[in-house]
Amino acid sequence: MILEGIVTTLNRTGRLNVAPMGPVVDTEMRRFLLRPFRTSTTYANLKETGVGVLHVTDDVLLLARAAIGQPVSPATRPAKVVEGKILEDACRYFEFRVVETDDRSERATFVAETVAEGRLRDFFGLNRGKHAVVEAAILATRVGILPIQDILEDYRRLAPLVEKTGGDAEHEAFRLLTRYVENAVQVGESGGSGIESKSRE
Repeated sequence: MILEGIVTTLNRTGRLNVAPMGPVVDTEMRRFLLRPFRTSTTYANLKETGVGVLHVTDDVLLLARAAIGQPVSPATRPAKVVEGKILEDACRYFEFRVVETDDRSERATFVAETVAEGRLRDFFGLNRGKHAVVEAAILATRVGILPIQDILEDYRRLAPLVEKTGGDAEHEAFRLLTRYVENAVQVGESGGSGIESKSRE
């Protein structure tokens, strides 16, 4: 099963990176698979330090901003076991250590083992608008990989879900993502090379 979450990592100088990521997990969450692109900051940090924190959150605005490379500065606290940061507004978190690495492909595979976990607040609940924003954020990270017209068609399908069921944060997140994708279209039409995914996890 793939769980859409947010991973925080630090480099050796302590610089925080916040990235949306969909690890392969099971219900126990004792071990999970992370598959960042080798061009990503998450990959570089995990290669350097071998630790991080996976978060379960319903903060889709943070997820959207991180997905398209906008600067984010969420409130954090030090992790308990690893050298890392916990997002204070997350619902649950899982501190982890990397126990296996395979980076022979474009997307590396890190086997992570949970070494500490915690619950900070209740999950808000299921909402079609939040799910639509998550899907839109994933699509935004595929700009330059998927045909842009296919992404725009999916955005047209997702927009009514956000409009009908989303709150202020969901509407703002979807606007940010839509502008990002529309900008990619404009760059392409002007003869540019297009926008590559800012996050690539």
